Amino acid sequence: MSAATTRSRTPDRLCAEAVDLARAAAEEAAAPGVVGEHVGLLSEGDRVVTHYFECKELGYRGWRWAATVARASRAKIVTLDEVVLLPGPDAVLAPEWVPWSERLRPGDMGPGDLLPTDAEDLRLEPGYSGEDEPTPNAPVSHEMAELVEAEDAEVTAAAPTDLPTVPARGSISAVAEELGLRRARVLSRYGLHTAADRWEESFGAKTPMAQAAPATCVSCGFLSPIGGSLGQAFGVCANEFSPADGRVVSLAYGCGGHSEAAVMPKPPQPPAPVIDETRVDPFPLRPAADSGSVPAVTDEATAELGHA
Repeated sequence: MSAATTRSRTPDRLCAEAVDLARAAAEEAAAPGVVGEHVGLLSEGDRVVTHYFECKELGYRGWRWAATVARASRAKIVTLDEVVLLPGPDAVLAPEWVPWSERLRPGDMGPGDLLPTDAEDLRLEPGYSGEDEPTPNAPVSHEMAELVEAEDAEVTAAAPTDLPTVPARGSISAVAEELGLRRARVLSRYGLHTAADRWEESFGAKTPMAQAAPATCVSCGFLSPIGGSLGQAFGVCANEFSPADGRVVSLAYGCGGHSEAAVMPKPPQPPAPVIDETRVDPFPLRPAADSGSVPAVTDEATAELGHA
């Protein structure tokens, strides 16, 4: 460790005592009444000291006015170097700036919003390959880009109405157009995996609803299949009473609205009455003598009490 480094850690005595000079400089740079108490000093080097003062400005809680003073070698006069407003260890700072592409979250888009995709987006790949180029009227074609950027129509190959809009018959583009597969870009393998992971996390086999379900969606009658490679693992729920109605669900997902998990029982029906027409039940006109609760024969004890 050099001697200069050792000396720089010890504040210069004359610079450390120049608190009034530092305060006057801070008050001149700041608004009246916003420079507070002296809160400390820091040695910046040989005969260079920074004095810190409390900042009372509204909205700058924890900030400090920093006035740096210095003196020349063997000089007795301390001079001002600079005055700045710096955040302290407990200062309220604005959050770090994040690009919009990293701040964007699912559900942030509204009506009329446009979300451009990067030309090198890993989620997409060319929709067709071969020697064919996009048609001249395609948004990704070089001819259309030059036509849009041109200010004079004479510099273009032809007028927009004269440019060919149909690919040559028999080419890869023509076959893709006929099959309905003509897209500039389609989902790449990475895009398929990210979409599958996102859907699996929302409506997959590990969700609490699926863990308590009586059966999976693969055997549910309300599952509407989807095309493409994702259709091997996902479908669309069409049960209006399910929490996943209209959502892409994993075939391993499930809920209590499974079509075959519980069948509504039919209300019980009373049996039909049975009438036996081969026998006759006798119905006496008068009750039998021994059918009552009081015996027909009176005893002497009850007769004396007045009972019949």
